Amino acid sequence: MRLPARRLLPVTALTAASALLTGCFSGTPAEGAGDGRRIRLAMMQPPRSGLSPLSDDAFKLSRWSTAETLVELDADGDPKASLATEWQQSGRTWTFEIRKGVTFHDGTGLDADAVVRSLAKAAGASPKPRILDGVELTVRAADADTVTVTTADEDPLLPQRLSSPQLSILAAKAYAGKTVDPVGAGTGPFELTEVNGTSAATLDRYDAYWGAKAKAPGIDVRFVPDGTARAAALRSGEADIVEAVPVSQAALLDEDLVTEVPMPRTNTLYLNTGKGVFKDASLRAAAREAVDAESIVKGVYEGRADVAEGLLGPALPWAAELRKQVTRAEAGDPAGKTVTIGTFTDRAELPEVAAALQQQLRKAGFTVRLEVREYANIEADALAGAFDAFILSRATVLDSGDPAAYLYSDFASDGSFNIAQLDDPAVDAALKRAGRTPTGDARRRAVIAAEAAVLATDAAVPMLHERVIQGDAAGVVGAAHDPRERELVTAATYVK
Repeated sequence: MRLPARRLLPVTALTAASALLTGCFSGTPAEGAGDGRRIRLAMMQPPRSGLSPLSDDAFKLSRWSTAETLVELDADGDPKASLATEWQQSGRTWTFEIRKGVTFHDGTGLDADAVVRSLAKAAGASPKPRILDGVELTVRAADADTVTVTTADEDPLLPQRLSSPQLSILAAKAYAGKTVDPVGAGTGPFELTEVNGTSAATLDRYDAYWGAKAKAPGIDVRFVPDGTARAAALRSGEADIVEAVPVSQAALLDEDLVTEVPMPRTNTLYLNTGKGVFKDASLRAAAREAVDAESIVKGVYEGRADVAEGLLGPALPWAAELRKQVTRAEAGDPAGKTVTIGTFTDRAELPEVAAALQQQLRKAGFTVRLEVREYANIEADALAGAFDAFILSRATVLDSGDPAAYLYSDFASDGSFNIAQLDDPAVDAALKRAGRTPTGDARRRAVIAAEAAVLATDAAVPMLHERVIQGDAAGVVGAAHDPRERELVTAATYVK
């Protein structure tokens, strides 16, 4: 693919970026004890919930290698050992053997009681982690090193569910207050030692880690929501690793510093089926027909994305192989109907996507208003159905390596992330069938059937599948390039 010509930032943009970076990474990077420099990391989204693992902040803890789960996922999405060394299923009950010799960062030991405490806290949370949508479970310690997890129905996906960063196992001290506090409470190769609100975090190597010792002495994290500023930090040498480089900035960076990986993340237009204009299926169909995703990929993403044929993209190649044509409603006449589309600024491309959609829907006959805020300030309204439509960049296998959990969360009538306010018995039935189907080819077919049921409602219009665009400075070794966005800095990562 030919990359777009390089463009120069206007002086005003450069000045703004410099201002945003002031104080982000200051001074000379601290040296380690012969193990390279501390890693300076620029991240996109600040913590939303004080880094509680029961929120999406859990994925920051995972990407910093500070909090760990019972199970990890391999490249194929199959479970592998982590804090649990082995497991087996007997009907509705799974038995997990806990790894011996593991200590939390406060020096206390990992045992079955600690696992029960963390999982029970997650299962009883309100709202509970989305990986547990539609799942009722109880946890108990069979002995000091063994935990049993029993679900209301047989759940073939339970080990994958327990790999979700939102089900991290933390020390007892994390649960002492009103909110879960992960500082000094993980088991990973890096200890979270300090959090400075929504601006910064500090992690140091944990030398008593049960696995391979981290090669870097620590991580200095800065939260830089502005994409231009993040890219500028890499260009200026102020950051070693930069996540989520905006496509508009990727062409301005040295090609050797940019890695691009297809990821299971779909940019989708969610249509409110519960009230307002899009309660009418024919008007949802009209909106779907008005969307020109190819022009958005070319114009906004500069070709660094893939046009969507469904909710599941090229990061899951089996989806395209199994997908069949979906029958949808015929388009009605918008006749000047007014709709409000919401989205957020945290992903730099989304306001541009919203502007492009506004023009496309206007051309089809809709009157369109836009409402764009930071994600932390718009999520609650989106979930409450305050908008006629919402543009969301959504990871489709983030939690379990399996898209059934994402589909249930977003489109089940009782899903915790049902922005479309969808309440469709056929969709609910298809989602439940997918969730009950054993892993393997049969489950993949059931997942595609559930996707088809959702698409038939036009509650969601998938537009494009994003790619991971990550910036790594020339001296960075071993940074993870994870399409699931679970790993970033690992024990093997260091800066020369």
